[in-house]
Amino acid sequence: MTEHDLIKLLTRRLPGNDRVVLGAGDDCAETAILPGSRTLLLKTDAIVEGVHFEPDAPPEKIGHKALARCLSDLAAMGGRPECALVTLGLPAVPDPVKIQRIYDGLNALAERYEVAVVGGETTRTPRSLLLSVAVLGYAPGDGGVRRSGACVGDALFVTGSLGGSLAGRHLDFEPRVAEALWLTERFRPHAMIDISDGLARDLTRLASASGVGALIDADFIPVSRPARERARRRTAAKPPLTAALTDGEDYELLFALKREDAVTLKDHWNRRFPATPLSLIGRIEAAEGLRLKRNAGVSAIGELDGYDHFS
Repeated sequence: MTEHDLIKLLTRRLPGNDRVVLGAGDDCAETAILPGSRTLLLKTDAIVEGVHFEPDAPPEKIGHKALARCLSDLAAMGGRPECALVTLGLPAVPDPVKIQRIYDGLNALAERYEVAVVGGETTRTPRSLLLSVAVLGYAPGDGGVRRSGACVGDALFVTGSLGGSLAGRHLDFEPRVAEALWLTERFRPHAMIDISDGLARDLTRLASASGVGALIDADFIPVSRPARERARRRTAAKPPLTAALTDGEDYELLFALKREDAVTLKDHWNRRFPATPLSLIGRIEAAEGLRLKRNAGVSAIGELDGYDHFS
Protein backbone atom coordinates (compact mmCIF):
# COMPACT_ATOMS: atom_id res chain seq x y z
CA MET A 1 0.00 0.00 0.00
CA THR A 2 1.42 3.38 -1.03
CA GLU A 3 0.93 6.61 0.90
CA HIS A 4 -1.59 7.67 -1.75
CA ASP A 5 -3.54 4.45 -1.26
CA LEU A 6 -3.55 4.90 2.51
CA ILE A 7 -4.79 8.48 2.26
CA LYS A 8 -7.61 7.40 -0.06
CA LEU A 9 -8.60 4.70 2.43
CA LEU A 10 -8.56 7.05 5.43
CA THR A 11 -10.42 9.92 3.76
CA ARG A 12 -13.12 7.83 2.08
CA ARG A 13 -15.68 8.30 4.85
CA LEU A 14 -14.57 11.27 6.92
CA PRO A 15 -17.47 13.04 8.68
CA GLY A 16 -18.14 16.68 7.84
CA ASN A 17 -20.62 19.46 8.50
CA ASP A 18 -22.05 22.47 6.71
CA ARG A 19 -19.12 24.68 7.77
CA VAL A 20 -16.56 22.72 5.78
CA VAL A 21 -15.63 24.65 2.64
CA LEU A 22 -12.85 22.28 1.56
CA GLY A 23 -12.05 18.99 3.27
CA ALA A 24 -9.18 16.55 2.93
CA GLY A 25 -7.26 16.40 -0.35
CA ASP A 26 -5.56 19.78 -0.75
CA ASP A 27 -2.66 21.50 1.02
CA CYS A 28 -5.00 22.73 3.79
CA ALA A 29 -8.59 22.27 4.88
CA GLU A 30 -10.83 25.34 4.71
CA THR A 31 -13.73 26.07 7.04
CA ALA A 32 -16.28 28.83 7.56
CA ILE A 33 -16.87 29.35 11.28
CA LEU A 34 -18.96 32.54 11.31
CA PRO A 35 -21.37 33.63 8.55
CA GLY A 36 -19.87 36.39 6.44
CA SER A 37 -16.40 36.12 7.99
CA ARG A 38 -13.16 35.14 6.28
CA THR A 39 -12.66 31.42 6.02
CA LEU A 40 -10.00 29.63 8.04
CA LEU A 41 -7.23 27.37 6.78
CA LEU A 42 -6.12 24.43 8.94
CA LYS A 43 -3.02 22.29 8.54
CA THR A 44 -1.16 19.73 10.63
CA ASP A 45 2.14 18.03 9.90
CA ALA A 46 4.64 15.88 11.81
CA ILE A 47 8.34 15.16 11.57
CA VAL A 48 9.94 12.02 13.02
CA GLU A 49 13.56 11.33 13.93
CA GLY A 50 15.12 8.91 11.44
CA VAL A 51 12.53 9.78 8.78
CA HIS A 52 12.56 13.57 8.38
CA PHE A 53 15.84 14.30 10.18
CA GLU A 54 18.79 12.40 11.57
CA PRO A 55 19.53 12.13 15.32
CA ASP A 56 22.56 14.43 14.97
CA ALA A 57 20.66 17.19 13.15
CA PRO A 58 21.04 20.65 14.74
CA PRO A 59 18.11 21.00 17.17
CA GLU A 60 17.26 24.53 16.00
CA LYS A 61 16.82 23.23 12.46
CA ILE A 62 14.51 20.45 13.66
CA GLY A 63 12.20 23.02 15.21
CA HIS A 64 12.45 25.27 12.16
CA LYS A 65 11.48 22.45 9.81
CA ALA A 66 8.54 21.31 11.94
CA LEU A 67 6.82 24.69 11.65
CA ALA A 68 8.10 25.60 8.19
CA ARG A 69 6.40 22.58 6.60
CA CYS A 70 3.00 23.77 7.82
CA LEU A 71 3.67 27.36 6.79
CA SER A 72 4.61 26.14 3.33
CA ASP A 73 1.22 24.44 3.00
CA LEU A 74 -0.59 27.61 4.05
CA ALA A 75 1.48 29.53 1.50
CA ALA A 76 0.32 27.08 -1.18
CA MET A 77 -3.26 28.16 -0.45
CA GLY A 78 -2.35 31.86 -0.43
CA GLY A 79 -3.10 32.00 3.29
CA ARG A 80 -1.85 34.12 6.17
CA PRO A 81 -0.77 32.04 9.20
CA GLU A 82 -1.98 33.17 12.62
CA CYS A 83 -1.31 30.61 15.36
CA ALA A 84 0.15 27.17 15.99
CA LEU A 85 -0.10 24.23 18.40
CA VAL A 86 2.87 21.94 18.98
CA THR A 87 2.88 18.29 20.08
CA LEU A 88 6.23 17.02 21.31
CA GLY A 89 6.87 13.29 21.65
CA LEU A 90 10.07 12.27 23.44
CA PRO A 91 11.74 8.93 24.10
CA ALA A 92 13.23 8.11 27.51
CA VAL A 93 14.38 11.01 29.69
CA PRO A 94 14.07 14.45 28.02
CA ASP A 95 17.23 16.45 27.36
CA PRO A 96 16.13 19.96 28.42
CA VAL A 97 18.95 21.70 26.57
CA LYS A 98 18.15 19.97 23.28
CA ILE A 99 14.40 20.56 23.67
CA GLN A 100 14.95 24.25 24.37
CA ARG A 101 17.12 24.54 21.27
CA ILE A 102 14.42 22.83 19.17
CA TYR A 103 11.90 25.38 20.41
CA ASP A 104 14.37 28.20 19.79
CA GLY A 105 14.39 27.26 16.10
CA LEU A 106 10.61 26.91 15.96
CA ASN A 107 10.02 30.15 17.87
CA ALA A 108 12.40 32.17 15.70
CA LEU A 109 10.47 31.21 12.56
CA ALA A 110 7.13 31.84 14.28
CA GLU A 111 8.22 35.33 15.29
CA ARG A 112 9.42 36.10 11.77
CA TYR A 113 5.93 35.40 10.39
CA GLU A 114 4.02 36.74 13.41
CA VAL A 115 2.65 33.30 14.27
CA ALA A 116 1.53 32.88 17.88
CA VAL A 117 2.44 29.51 19.42
CA VAL A 118 -0.53 29.02 21.75
CA GLY A 119 0.05 25.62 23.34
CA GLY A 120 0.08 21.95 22.47
CA GLU A 121 0.90 18.62 24.12
CA THR A 122 3.85 16.62 25.39
CA THR A 123 4.01 12.83 25.45
CA ARG A 124 6.42 9.92 25.51
CA THR A 125 7.29 7.82 22.46
CA PRO A 126 8.85 4.32 22.37
CA ARG A 127 12.01 5.29 20.49
CA SER A 128 12.12 8.36 18.26
CA LEU A 129 11.59 12.06 18.82
CA LEU A 130 8.42 13.34 17.16
CA LEU A 131 7.31 16.91 16.60
CA SER A 132 3.81 17.61 15.27
CA VAL A 133 2.59 21.11 14.47
CA ALA A 134 -0.92 22.32 13.68
CA VAL A 135 -1.36 25.78 12.16
CA LEU A 136 -4.47 27.90 11.70
CA GLY A 137 -4.57 30.83 9.30
CA TYR A 138 -6.83 32.99 7.19
CA ALA A 139 -7.66 32.29 3.56
CA PRO A 140 -7.62 35.12 1.01
CA GLY A 141 -10.84 37.10 0.77
CA ASP A 142 -12.22 34.94 -2.03
CA GLY A 143 -11.04 31.65 -0.52
CA GLY A 144 -7.89 29.59 -0.61
CA VAL A 145 -6.08 28.86 -3.87
CA ARG A 146 -6.69 25.18 -4.62
CA ARG A 147 -4.88 22.56 -6.65
CA SER A 148 -7.95 22.05 -8.78
CA GLY A 149 -8.31 25.28 -10.77
CA ALA A 150 -5.68 25.01 -13.52
CA CYS A 151 -6.96 25.84 -17.02
CA VAL A 152 -5.73 24.73 -20.43
CA GLY A 153 -3.17 27.24 -21.71
CA ASP A 154 -2.10 28.41 -18.24
CA ALA A 155 1.58 29.13 -17.72
CA LEU A 156 3.37 26.98 -15.11
CA PHE A 157 5.77 28.69 -12.72
CA VAL A 158 8.01 27.48 -9.91
CA THR A 159 9.85 29.53 -7.29
CA GLY A 160 13.45 29.05 -6.19
CA SER A 161 15.45 26.01 -7.26
CA LEU A 162 14.84 22.28 -7.04
CA GLY A 163 16.84 19.22 -6.06
CA GLY A 164 18.81 20.59 -3.11
CA SER A 165 17.12 18.77 -0.24
CA LEU A 166 19.66 15.94 0.03
CA ALA A 167 22.39 18.53 0.54
CA GLY A 168 20.66 19.70 3.71
CA ARG A 169 18.25 22.33 2.42
CA HIS A 170 15.29 20.32 3.77
CA LEU A 171 16.28 21.49 7.26
CA ASP A 172 16.62 25.23 6.64
CA PHE A 173 14.34 26.19 3.75
CA GLU A 174 12.30 29.37 4.00
CA PRO A 175 8.54 28.88 3.47
CA ARG A 176 7.29 31.14 0.67
CA VAL A 177 4.64 32.86 2.80
CA ALA A 178 5.48 36.44 1.81
CA GLU A 179 5.74 35.53 -1.87
CA ALA A 180 2.42 33.67 -1.82
CA LEU A 181 0.55 36.50 -0.07
CA TRP A 182 1.86 39.02 -2.61
CA LEU A 183 1.19 36.71 -5.56
CA THR A 184 -2.36 35.83 -4.50
CA GLU A 185 -3.31 39.43 -3.81
CA ARG A 186 -2.06 40.75 -7.16
CA PHE A 187 -2.37 37.90 -9.65
CA ARG A 188 -4.47 35.11 -8.06
CA PRO A 189 -3.09 31.86 -9.56
CA HIS A 190 -5.67 29.43 -10.91
CA ALA A 191 -4.02 26.56 -8.99
CA MET A 192 -1.07 26.21 -6.61
CA ILE A 193 0.76 23.56 -4.57
CA ASP A 194 4.00 23.42 -2.61
CA ILE A 195 6.62 20.93 -3.78
CA SER A 196 7.11 18.46 -0.94
CA ASP A 197 7.34 15.13 -2.80
CA GLY A 198 9.12 16.18 -6.00
CA LEU A 199 8.15 18.37 -8.96
CA ALA A 200 6.93 15.46 -11.08
CA ARG A 201 4.71 13.97 -8.38
CA ASP A 202 3.28 17.27 -7.13
CA LEU A 203 2.65 18.60 -10.64
CA THR A 204 0.83 15.35 -11.37
CA ARG A 205 -1.32 15.98 -8.29
CA LEU A 206 -2.15 19.52 -9.38
CA ALA A 207 -2.95 18.48 -12.94
CA SER A 208 -5.01 15.48 -11.83
CA ALA A 209 -7.03 17.60 -9.39
CA SER A 210 -7.72 20.06 -12.23
CA GLY A 211 -8.58 17.37 -14.81
CA VAL A 212 -5.81 18.53 -17.17
CA GLY A 213 -2.27 17.63 -18.20
CA ALA A 214 1.02 19.50 -18.30
CA LEU A 215 4.08 19.95 -20.50
CA ILE A 216 7.33 21.09 -18.86
CA ASP A 217 10.61 22.01 -20.53
CA ALA A 218 13.79 20.46 -19.08
CA ASP A 219 15.83 23.51 -20.14
CA PHE A 220 13.79 25.81 -17.88
CA ILE A 221 13.55 23.67 -14.72
CA PRO A 222 15.65 25.48 -12.08
CA VAL A 223 18.05 22.76 -10.91
CA SER A 224 19.77 23.73 -7.66
CA ARG A 225 23.50 24.31 -7.40
CA PRO A 226 23.90 21.54 -4.76
CA ALA A 227 22.29 19.01 -7.13
CA ARG A 228 24.69 20.01 -9.92
CA GLU A 229 27.71 19.96 -7.61
CA ARG A 230 26.84 16.53 -6.24
CA ALA A 231 26.67 15.26 -9.81
CA ARG A 232 30.04 16.83 -10.69
CA ARG A 233 31.62 15.20 -7.63
CA ARG A 234 29.91 11.94 -8.56
CA THR A 235 28.37 11.69 -5.08
CA ALA A 236 24.80 11.86 -6.37
CA ALA A 237 22.72 8.79 -7.13
CA LYS A 238 20.69 10.73 -9.73
CA PRO A 239 21.44 13.14 -12.57
CA PRO A 240 20.68 16.77 -11.60
CA LEU A 241 17.47 16.97 -13.65
CA THR A 242 16.16 13.74 -12.13
CA ALA A 243 16.95 15.08 -8.66
CA ALA A 244 15.00 18.26 -9.43
CA LEU A 245 12.04 16.20 -10.62
CA THR A 246 11.97 13.61 -7.84
CA ASP A 247 13.95 14.40 -4.67
CA GLY A 248 11.18 16.26 -2.87
CA GLU A 249 11.33 18.46 0.23
CA ASP A 250 12.04 21.54 -1.88
CA TYR A 251 9.04 23.41 -0.42
CA GLU A 252 8.88 25.77 -3.36
CA LEU A 253 5.63 27.05 -4.87
CA LEU A 254 4.36 25.52 -8.11
CA PHE A 255 1.44 27.38 -9.67
CA ALA A 256 -0.65 27.81 -12.81
CA LEU A 257 -1.46 31.33 -13.97
CA LYS A 258 -3.27 32.64 -17.00
CA ARG A 259 -0.82 32.99 -19.86
CA GLU A 260 -1.62 36.67 -20.47
CA ASP A 261 -0.23 37.59 -17.03
CA ALA A 262 3.08 35.75 -17.37
CA VAL A 263 5.29 38.61 -18.59
CA THR A 264 3.79 41.15 -16.20
CA LEU A 265 4.21 38.76 -13.28
CA LYS A 266 7.88 38.17 -14.09
CA ASP A 267 8.60 41.89 -14.30
CA HIS A 268 6.90 42.70 -11.01
CA TRP A 269 8.28 39.61 -9.27
CA ASN A 270 11.88 40.38 -10.13
CA ARG A 271 11.54 43.84 -8.60
CA ARG A 272 9.68 42.64 -5.49
CA PHE A 273 11.65 39.42 -4.78
CA PRO A 274 15.09 39.81 -6.37
CA ALA A 275 16.56 37.07 -4.15
CA THR A 276 13.90 34.49 -5.05
CA PRO A 277 14.07 33.25 -8.65
CA LEU A 278 10.83 32.62 -10.52
CA SER A 279 10.94 30.23 -13.49
CA LEU A 280 8.39 29.67 -16.24
CA ILE A 281 8.75 25.92 -16.77
CA GLY A 282 5.84 24.91 -19.01
CA ARG A 283 2.13 25.04 -19.62
CA ILE A 284 -1.14 23.31 -18.83
CA GLU A 285 -2.53 21.08 -21.61
CA ALA A 286 -5.88 19.44 -22.27
CA ALA A 287 -4.60 15.87 -22.55
CA GLU A 288 -4.12 14.36 -19.10
CA GLY A 289 -0.68 13.24 -17.98
CA LEU A 290 2.72 14.85 -17.53
CA ARG A 291 5.10 15.29 -20.49
CA LEU A 292 8.71 16.45 -20.54
CA LYS A 293 10.29 18.34 -23.45
CA ARG A 294 13.99 17.54 -23.69
CA ASN A 295 16.57 17.62 -26.51
CA ALA A 296 13.95 18.61 -29.08
CA GLY A 297 11.81 15.60 -28.14
CA VAL A 298 8.77 15.16 -25.90
CA SER A 299 8.14 12.13 -23.71
CA ALA A 300 5.52 11.10 -21.16
CA ILE A 301 7.11 10.82 -17.73
CA GLY A 302 4.22 10.37 -15.30
CA GLU A 303 4.83 11.28 -11.67
CA LEU A 304 8.14 9.37 -11.50
CA ASP A 305 9.46 8.27 -8.11
CA GLY A 306 8.78 11.19 -5.80
CA TYR A 307 8.84 10.64 -2.06
CA ASP A 308 6.40 8.12 -0.57
CA HIS A 309 6.45 7.13 3.11
CA PHE A 310 5.32 3.57 2.45
CA SER A 311 6.97 2.47 -0.81
